[in-house]
Amino acid sequence: MPPLSSPSAPSSLAAHPSRDAVVVALRAAGCVFAEDEADLLLATAATPHELTAMVERRVAGLPLELVVGWAEFLGRRVIVEPGVFVPRRRTEFLVGQALAGAPHASVVVDLCCGSGAVGVALAAALGGVELHAADIDPAAVRCARRNAAAVGGQVHAGDLFDALPGALRGRIDILAANVPYVPTGEVPLLPAEAREHEPLTALDGGADGLDILRRVAGEAAGWLAPGGCVLVETSERQAADAVEAFRRGGLTARTATDEELFAHVVIGTQE
Repeated sequence: MPPLSSPSAPSSLAAHPSRDAVVVALRAAGCVFAEDEADLLLATAATPHELTAMVERRVAGLPLELVVGWAEFLGRRVIVEPGVFVPRRRTEFLVGQALAGAPHASVVVDLCCGSGAVGVALAAALGGVELHAADIDPAAVRCARRNAAAVGGQVHAGDLFDALPGALRGRIDILAANVPYVPTGEVPLLPAEAREHEPLTALDGGADGLDILRRVAGEAAGWLAPGGCVLVETSERQAADAVEAFRRGGLTARTATDEELFAHVVIGTQE
């Protein structure tokens, strides 16, 4: 993306950060929804100087969510910080499937939690649940703790189930695991915003994208309560292999799809 000093960017932006000037700068940088982004930046910035700085960061390629410091997820503002995976709108479908499958859940775990958006959304919808979240990335853990505090959740640092308190074994009603599932060879094909500003551990799922998913599927049954469910997001072409991994892990498995959101979720249930 070109800097503000490029010929396509208005030189008057710093002195006169009007909406039109912001839109022109964003559009020149390739922002598809320049008008919507301009409105958000204008509403967020406290001063003209701050607005100019925010536009400069966006034009330089920083994801909009990191520029403003939050992402909207199921109607909530979720704090996002540098180096943390930005929650995607398609993952809202996973939350909906979890609520439909376990509407009376009392123990919820958000594994590979990133910002903690999924766990917080589930806790907010269910009300009064015991929420635990975990991530291997220290930056994600710090960010998730800020978000989980609003719903009384606990956030743990560590590798998948190793991070969780042993007392959760056999008690989890909803285990949401938004694992990385991009095949290693396809990571370079991701949009620059993801490649350059989100942690590789949140994107790279190994040779076929299913390395972490298989680890979750192999251990989930021992942590779920009777009737509990584990949900992971995957791609359409990976779904059949993901279902098989869940079945090998002793779970009943099925898929759910939302074509509008391009969302594919595999759901494993403890019978």
